[in-house]
Amino acid sequence: MGKVIEELATAKGHHIALTIDNEQEWEEKKSRFANVDVAIDFSTPETVIDNINRCFELKIPIVIGTTGWYKQIEELKYRCEKDNHTLLWASNFSIGVNIFFKINESLAQLMNHYDDYQVNLEEIHHTGKLDAPSGTAISLANDIIAKLDRKKNWQLGQTDDVHSLSVIAKRIDPVPGTHTIKYESDIDSIEIIHTAKSRKGFAIGALTAAEWILEKKGFYEFKEVFF
Repeated sequence: MGKVIEELATAKGHHIALTIDNEQEWEEKKSRFANVDVAIDFSTPETVIDNINRCFELKIPIVIGTTGWYKQIEELKYRCEKDNHTLLWASNFSIGVNIFFKINESLAQLMNHYDDYQVNLEEIHHTGKLDAPSGTAISLANDIIAKLDRKKNWQLGQTDDVHSLSVIAKRIDPVPGTHTIKYESDIDSIEIIHTAKSRKGFAIGALTAAEWILEKKGFYEFKEVFF
């Protein structure tokens, strides 16, 4: 993702002040931070919190595309707003996926009136995807639960609990990301699917977010950029 973002940012006329891949580079490249307007993080669940805190300390707005850290989201939101920092996050920066989020919410709301339909969610990513389910799948699942009264929670894997939403996570190369939501009854089935063709869409969204948060303060989600 970093390489794709760097390529697209340069093509748009932006200057990449620095890139960081490990702890040592944080120390080695300190002098370059004065030239940074915004940081974009696509790292790992293990390192993203430290990266956020460092950007807060340096007063650098940060865009977060990393997933798997959401248990700490309320704590970071509180600190961000209290200390007047800037953070924008998304479980997926694809504009198409964010449209898909809205379709998923609307469909769940419609299907709330039809108990004969059972719903499940499947996501497929490449084998380098470290977290399962993906952040995108979690967002989709939570939106279904919010609109569908008969589902109270989600579970990773197949479940027989009628109140739980099954989330099936598969890791198959070289799939960038496919998400399928299926409602099925004895009579018919309804499916909505989003398929990413490459990582370029995520990079375009992240750059759009980075341009949008310049001169802003606060804690934002990507959907606030265009909805």
